Amino acid sequence: MIRPLIERLISQRWLLLSLAILIGGLSVYFGQQLQFDRSIENMFSADDPLIEPYAKLKKTFGGNEVILGIYRDDNFLNQDRTGIDRLHKVRTEIESLEGVSSVLSLDQLDNAFLDILGDSKPAVQLRELFVGFTHSRSGTVVALPCLLVPESESDVPRADLVKQIHDIVVQQNGGMITGEPVMVVDGFRYVEEDGSRLGWATSILLGIVIFVAFRSIRWVVISITVVQFALWSTKALLVVVSFELSMVSSMLTAIVTVIGIATVVHILIRFREHRLQGKDPQQALTETLVYLSVPIFWACVTDAVGFCSLLVTSVGPVHDFGIMMAVGALMVIVSVALIVPALVLIGQGWDDPGKAWGEDRIDAQLQRMVDWIQHRPVPISVITVALLITAIYGSTKLEVESDFTKNFRADTDIVKAYQTVEEELGGAGVWDIMLPAPKFEELDWAYIQAVLQFEDQLRTEVPELTKVLSLADAMIASTDGTIYDLNNIPVESWRDKAVRTGMSMFKEKMPPIFSSLYASDIEHSEQGWFRVMLRAEERQSAKEKKALIKKVEAIAAGFKSDSTKRVGVKTETAKVTGFFVLLTNLIDSLIRDQWTSFMVAIAGIGFTMLLAFRSPAYAAVALVPNILPVLVVTGMIGLTGTPINMGAAMIAAVSMGLSVDSSIHYIIGFQRELRTGLTVQQALSNVQRNVGRAIVFATLALIVGFSVLCISSFVPTIYFGVLVSLAMLGGLAGNLIILPLLLRLVTREAPLTSG
Repeated sequence: MIRPLIERLISQRWLLLSLAILIGGLSVYFGQQLQFDRSIENMFSADDPLIEPYAKLKKTFGGNEVILGIYRDDNFLNQDRTGIDRLHKVRTEIESLEGVSSVLSLDQLDNAFLDILGDSKPAVQLRELFVGFTHSRSGTVVALPCLLVPESESDVPRADLVKQIHDIVVQQNGGMITGEPVMVVDGFRYVEEDGSRLGWATSILLGIVIFVAFRSIRWVVISITVVQFALWSTKALLVVVSFELSMVSSMLTAIVTVIGIATVVHILIRFREHRLQGKDPQQALTETLVYLSVPIFWACVTDAVGFCSLLVTSVGPVHDFGIMMAVGALMVIVSVALIVPALVLIGQGWDDPGKAWGEDRIDAQLQRMVDWIQHRPVPISVITVALLITAIYGSTKLEVESDFTKNFRADTDIVKAYQTVEEELGGAGVWDIMLPAPKFEELDWAYIQAVLQFEDQLRTEVPELTKVLSLADAMIASTDGTIYDLNNIPVESWRDKAVRTGMSMFKEKMPPIFSSLYASDIEHSEQGWFRVMLRAEERQSAKEKKALIKKVEAIAAGFKSDSTKRVGVKTETAKVTGFFVLLTNLIDSLIRDQWTSFMVAIAGIGFTMLLAFRSPAYAAVALVPNILPVLVVTGMIGLTGTPINMGAAMIAAVSMGLSVDSSIHYIIGFQRELRTGLTVQQALSNVQRNVGRAIVFATLALIVGFSVLCISSFVPTIYFGVLVSLAMLGGLAGNLIILPLLLRLVTREAPLTSG
């Protein structure tokens, strides 16, 4: 059955190559249309309790996306007004950009109310109030919070708008920009650059490795072509089914490269062996594909099954990424079938691959390894069990990286900007509390007092907060202090009227500040929302951040039972949310279901290998060298105290597919050797030399290829490259040491019969 199919593929190779060229051209065209889902909230499950308040904040206050522009001006608060005039010019230029809703700045207070640079009590109070938001305490750093129109309501792509604001701000002395949109745009830009770099630079580097090792231009071309066809056809399919990439999708290129190159190396080495036996190229290719078609098929299918384990996750992008990787794994089969026959046989007999330097030494070492394994089963078993126990213990010590700036190299502009915000503006962690409030016409002094008392409680009980600000503070600071003493007014209606007068003044004179701090509920006109803006230091551990958030949430819960009840607001509760909260829990969201998906991957891969080997013992044995590297890598992360970022969070789910291919090639080869009548030891010796050699070269080539990731500006990509390399090394050791030992044990107990 297999031989006729292979012979037909080879006889129709030119037709298949023509089809590959047609599909490849269409794939490049459609693949370029693949888009990114750039929202951070989509990195969480739709039913995650963190999403509802964040969505409510964005919906109520108009998008909630803020870019913070900062620059240095030693003359900012000088009485000659050069600083405030410069700020006015920069602000109006930014506000003229399509996609910018408004810009909050100190010059707006100057124009609306009073001489903001003067010595009056309101001027001094307002300058103090907005320290950390519009300027530094020293008065030498100017900040412009730029509120953006929701992306769904703007024709300007977010990346273009970020660049436009950046170009305006950097013209000022020390000008930089920060904020969620900037980090997201930069993060996705680095992800896209990494994907492109990995797709081409890695293929070229791997091609160089293959050329140096086997001295064959033909196989360099085959390797690169197989990988690129699989990549582009995968991307085109994703466009057709309306999938979008996310911040974890940079790994797609890596996985397809792993599977594609490993497959080509196996074909290369087996083809070369047949050529050295004197067979002509077509006969050698036929025998190679007949021998390898089964393990290649099952390897790719097993990869796809393992990646589909991500479907059990509740995070949309991770769920979709599992499907993407499964499609990519299966497209390698298509790529090999369409491309390899024609490219191998063009100019038959020319440019056959040669022996790699040091190959004879590798063969000798592999042979000695089999003998060594045979005589030392107990020490190997003890070491393996010790590694497993240590790895499991280390996995319980995992910590997450909640500082999103740690995802970028220290020398990038975004990190430098955040450092400035941390040092000069009192913390780069921006978050919010939404307090239920009466509708605007019913705001009264009792409610304002409740808000002020709530803020005082936050400042007293949560000193980690570097800033607490609401519309109540702004209203009080803009007066000479009399409103704060409204309790002395004997008539309650007069006190309430004074409050509404102050609020109306803010609404009329300072609409951007007012609308960012108070809004009516979109769905319930009788409900209003007061926004308390918080600042905290970004560079804290995840444990410290979560403790901080928990304290704020506890205090916010108390507001519901006291103040809101007093003003008659009963339908809503206070909500603690914001970018600081989401980022603190982002990696938790990514890894929450990873161990579940890992167990599903084990079950799925085990079942697939049962179908491939038709032996429960071999299927069980094959899992060990694939599970152990995953546990060792994650355990090493935990034991070294290295926080898990996005690159590390996915390693448990994808590592199963990185070494399972080698196990399948090894065991199927072992079964075939046994069927020829060889003893277990003889079969292991042959497989160790033939399949083991291919595993060694494929693994070393891929590790060299992944070195490209180390130059990325996106740190998770670097982590992923390093961890993938470690996982592959672990898989190599497992498949060459542990797997032969286990095969010897189970085969002795249950010898394989022919047929």
